Amino acid sequence: MSVAIIGGTGFVGGYLVDALLDKGHAPTLLVRPGSTHKVRRADNCRVVEGDLGSVRAIEALLEGCTAVIYNVGILREFPTKGISYEETQYAGVVRTIEAAQKHGVARILLMSSNGVEQARTGYQKTKYRAEQAVKESGLRYTIFRPSVIFGDPRGTMEIATQLYRDLIRPPIPAVGFHTGWKPATGQILMSPVHVHDVADAFANALDDPATIGMTYTLGGPEELHWTEMLKRIAAATGKRKLILPMPIAAMKLGAMLFDWLPFYPVTRDQLTMLAAGNAVDPGELQALIKREARPFSTENLGYLRPQS
Repeated sequence: MSVAIIGGTGFVGGYLVDALLDKGHAPTLLVRPGSTHKVRRADNCRVVEGDLGSVRAIEALLEGCTAVIYNVGILREFPTKGISYEETQYAGVVRTIEAAQKHGVARILLMSSNGVEQARTGYQKTKYRAEQAVKESGLRYTIFRPSVIFGDPRGTMEIATQLYRDLIRPPIPAVGFHTGWKPATGQILMSPVHVHDVADAFANALDDPATIGMTYTLGGPEELHWTEMLKRIAAATGKRKLILPMPIAAMKLGAMLFDWLPFYPVTRDQLTMLAAGNAVDPGELQALIKREARPFSTENLGYLRPQS
């Protein structure tokens, strides 16, 4: 099957390319000019240069394809650079839907995120509106809502690498967030899901008509609280780390003052989503990939060790 990918050169995108090729599909990637060197297994992919703002580029991407995967998202806006949730996570989806309808590409797979239905933040609102646009498009859709995705970033960035860089490696205590004012209350639960498993879910869904019209939450096999995630990252990198509890409300106060600065590590929206937690039952993922999901274990975090 010829499959177009929008968002095929980033962290998850590279694994999507691998999973599609391994199942015999033919990927076509939309790539920003000057970024063709980021294409994974480029000799086996067709590349169309362009960006999300170009209807012509999106139409060229979809030419000859039978399905399209939209795998684009940002965790932070940079309005002065033209990078916004509205453009990246919603308007781009609408352009893709219109191009698919025009060129007879009937199948679309959308990367969303767990918890977007809460619509509390700009990130969630635009992701949720994109889901609604896909559902109302008349296309044969499948939507995926993963928890936090981890795995070897292969030169990009992902959650465990960022936590190691920002909290574990520095010679100061790490921060263990919780939502209450006491550490024993308000533990933040997450279900980290391995990027290989997410990519396999997409690739398997393409071949399974039963996934059409479905929305899947994708989570790993464990519900871990924030502090336990930090402990496992420390263990995987051979670090002994003191972790000090901190209410998210205290961090939000700092974000209110400084999150407009590019160097500030988190935004108020990110902290709002973190406080809501990100725990997901692994059943839907394991049914899609037909095996046990990979845990957030020291073994599966081994890619962090060379950085220590």
